[in-house]
Amino acid sequence: MKSIAQTFPVVNSHNEWDLLKEVIVGRIEGASVPESEPCLDVDLPPQYQDFFNKYAGKPFPEDLVQAASKELEEFCYILAAEGVKVKRPDAIDFSKPYKTPDFEASGLYAAMPRDILIVIGNEIVEAPMAWRSRFFEYRAYRSLMKEYLKQGAKWTTAPKPLMSNELYDFEFAAKSPEERESLVQQGRYVTTEFEPCFDAADIVRFGRDIFVQRSHVTNEMGITWLRNHLGEEYRVHTVKFKDFNPMHIDASLVPLKPGVALINPMRPPYNPEFFKKAGWDLVETALPTTPDYWKLPIASKWVSMNLLMLDTERVIVERQEEPTQKLLQDLGFKVIPVDFRHVYTFGGSFHCTTCDVQRDSKLEEYGFSELAHFIDVK
Repeated sequence: MKSIAQTFPVVNSHNEWDLLKEVIVGRIEGASVPESEPCLDVDLPPQYQDFFNKYAGKPFPEDLVQAASKELEEFCYILAAEGVKVKRPDAIDFSKPYKTPDFEASGLYAAMPRDILIVIGNEIVEAPMAWRSRFFEYRAYRSLMKEYLKQGAKWTTAPKPLMSNELYDFEFAAKSPEERESLVQQGRYVTTEFEPCFDAADIVRFGRDIFVQRSHVTNEMGITWLRNHLGEEYRVHTVKFKDFNPMHIDASLVPLKPGVALINPMRPPYNPEFFKKAGWDLVETALPTTPDYWKLPIASKWVSMNLLMLDTERVIVERQEEPTQKLLQDLGFKVIPVDFRHVYTFGGSFHCTTCDVQRDSKLEEYGFSELAHFIDVK
């Protein structure tokens, strides 16, 4: 007799917490430091300007690549030991320059599958990302996508953006960080509404309810495309946080299991009552422990809350983030500590470096059905 788990399609995931069976883990090998572009410039910490001036368009320093790659390999080993099937993208040299009719650039990496891929039900959606350095990132995943397609998965590529100058607000990008913060509060971002764009990492799944944030890489047109594409089976909500340089939702809102989610104390949602009325407890995550000297050119210390749920009991956490571990243990979770701080340097942690392809999961409601008329959670 087949088990319940065997009855699920090879691609199947409806939320962030059901039992994880198969996952794609990214690669650091081939990573390249991106050249200047609007979406990068607004997120570039001033102290790393010299780093980008020196290495832009070139491979990341080998010592950084090796240290992070070693951690990723150990992460894959631990996932396998926990019963999770691991797949990896193809190795590609992202330092090669390329040119389209609208721009010239070199690449970034295939380290963060969460940014480009999201599984909703039995469908894999390739996101129309906004960084020019990520235009050809999909090539690293094509072998895997064809494999899943042959096994019965739906595979959708959102409309590929031109990434012409019209997609970017260059005047916004040229302003000081303080001026940009004020403009974000007014609803202005570095991406315009010229064409749809979104990063999959700006999306978090609560069964039938999908939450997406408008950010520097996700625009309203991209959210509209997702809402129209998914149809009436899902409710796609726009959610806003007190984040004045927004990019990616998984260091602001991290669901752990039905009814419990972590939020960032420095950038909470503007409307927490929406979640509370649905029966969700929003728990402030612990402060990160990454020291100031640690190299974080394209990430913040809040990747400390970028966790990976293996199920509603087990959670993978960076080994040195002891306050976060204690918080989760106090909430009743079994913490699996894994060294990952060298991966932080490349802009993400466990949630970012994975795409959960299969969970033992079905489409369910988690308390939001009576609040469905609240499309914008602001």
